[in-house]
Amino acid sequence: MSETRSDTPAVLAEFLEPRVNMEHRGDGSFVLSSPVPLAPYEQRFGAILRDASAAVPERVFLAERDGEDSWYKLSYGEMQARCDSVAQALLDKGLSQDRPLMILSGNSIDHATLTLAAMQVGIPVAPVSVAYSLMSQDFAKLAHVRDLVEPALVYASDARFEAALGVACANGAEAVVGADAVAPLLATEPTEAVEKAFAAVGPDSVAKYLFTSGSTGMPKGVINTHDMLCANQQMSTQMRPEGPRMPPVLLDWLPWNHTYGGNAIFHGVIRNQGTLYIDAGRPQPGMFEATLHNLQDVSPTNYYSVPVGYAMLVPAMERDADLCRKFFAELEFATYAGAVLPEDLWHRLQALARDTTGRRVLILTGWGATETAPSITNLTWELDKPGVIGLPLPGAEVKMVPAGGKMEMRVRGPMVFPGYLKRPDLTEAAFDEEGFYKIGDAGALADPDDPTKGIHFDGRVVEDFKLTTGTWVHVGGIRVAAIAAASPVIQDALVAGHDRDFVSLLAWPNIAACRRLAGEELAPDALIRHPAVVAALRDGLKTHNAVNRGSSMRVRRVILLAEPPSLDVGEITDKGYINQLTGLEHRADSVARLYQEPAGEGVIEIT
Repeated sequence: MSETRSDTPAVLAEFLEPRVNMEHRGDGSFVLSSPVPLAPYEQRFGAILRDASAAVPERVFLAERDGEDSWYKLSYGEMQARCDSVAQALLDKGLSQDRPLMILSGNSIDHATLTLAAMQVGIPVAPVSVAYSLMSQDFAKLAHVRDLVEPALVYASDARFEAALGVACANGAEAVVGADAVAPLLATEPTEAVEKAFAAVGPDSVAKYLFTSGSTGMPKGVINTHDMLCANQQMSTQMRPEGPRMPPVLLDWLPWNHTYGGNAIFHGVIRNQGTLYIDAGRPQPGMFEATLHNLQDVSPTNYYSVPVGYAMLVPAMERDADLCRKFFAELEFATYAGAVLPEDLWHRLQALARDTTGRRVLILTGWGATETAPSITNLTWELDKPGVIGLPLPGAEVKMVPAGGKMEMRVRGPMVFPGYLKRPDLTEAAFDEEGFYKIGDAGALADPDDPTKGIHFDGRVVEDFKLTTGTWVHVGGIRVAAIAAASPVIQDALVAGHDRDFVSLLAWPNIAACRRLAGEELAPDALIRHPAVVAALRDGLKTHNAVNRGSSMRVRRVILLAEPPSLDVGEITDKGYINQLTGLEHRADSVARLYQEPAGEGVIEIT
């Protein structure tokens, strides 16, 4: 743990000290677990909302922008009344544990109402990526999800989803579209049927079906039980034993069809009886302006995002001191997830915090998956740079198993899923002989002599490869290092070199940053050839190569890609996560170009 300094974040004292149990096995594996026992917890998620509604009925729970750009706010008491009415309406329509609700549209108060109402009375909810409806060209993933879930009712916010609704309701489901269709549900008078259905919900009742893409590119349905969700909230709550000093206030965009946004953040707000301002912005060109506009109104106590979000927020705050002051005014900690935060962004965020508040900001992260509801580990102490994902939460066990020169991480605990929807074959293959879920990630102790220093994330086991020399290339490490070295030119990258002589990159440019370098509003295909962009990329990676002389870390060639990553083929999610294996397969022609001799047009050579 870092020494206390004059600029140490005050909130740090409220988090658990890093402690861990370590059980060595004879085969070279070992198991890490928290010495803090998991406390008793509620086993029906509807009860957590009911507790909040009883304790703080007047407190604002959710807020979203209305048509006049004002915040429409809903209290906990109002949400509970809405949920009781909608729950009755859903029961009247015949929805049940075997007849689920599917939601196609994004985060909103209506989306939240339907979700919480259904879960309260034992109706599973299947929120689906908006991209499957509005960005897909063939609706193949949406049709696949429909066939797995077999919904009885499908909700969408507006007419933009008309074509997708035709696919989602093809099995005979009823469609509910827009506020006008939700109004009759809200007007339903609840009866004793709601209380009877609530009482029948048990820990093994299915609360949600969340979807994650597998190696085939088709989504897998992850069964989320009430016990999983409630256990994970209790595990996360115990990170901060006395609870937050003030009710948390969040401004958040992360989609509720993903476990991080829908379980960790949305559920966490309810568990801590806080307030969530629904951010319609996204860390994408033309959409992040909405987030910056919202931050003028909301000073969050906790801020959650993915690295690409911080890559847009940090430069905006560097240009706007007022925005910076507003952002840090109430901030207790910032959290990133999904990928490692580039080190340059980490230090720039800390510099902004010190300049604005006189203190560093506590930057936290963790590790988890859709199959674990999601949190397994969390960081509860301060670091000087990113990379460590913390230690197991109370109730979680992490088994480290030798695998191909790395340590594969496997997980066991009450937050782990029971299986994949209608895929017993995948379920059986997902667990080892001791019941540990094989998540597919690798890790290492940050300090082999002191396990309390935490676990260092070491990439995906299945992504790593060998060069022709037999040298292992650890994709996660080189990807993060290369993106940081080439900052701000590269936004994301695929690492190539399997059975080749050297490592190369297929990289997506940071369009906004590259246009600043070029000094022109060029289209992507012209921008990636601009001399200033190519020079900045080459100089950054030359510096990287000078420090990293081994073949496993040196980058010899790069192709900048004008075509964005494809959602339909599964090389990217709507949160911006890149699927390394699918991306390389989809872009096999570009990979081949990287290794042609001599290097062809568009291939940037790095010495």
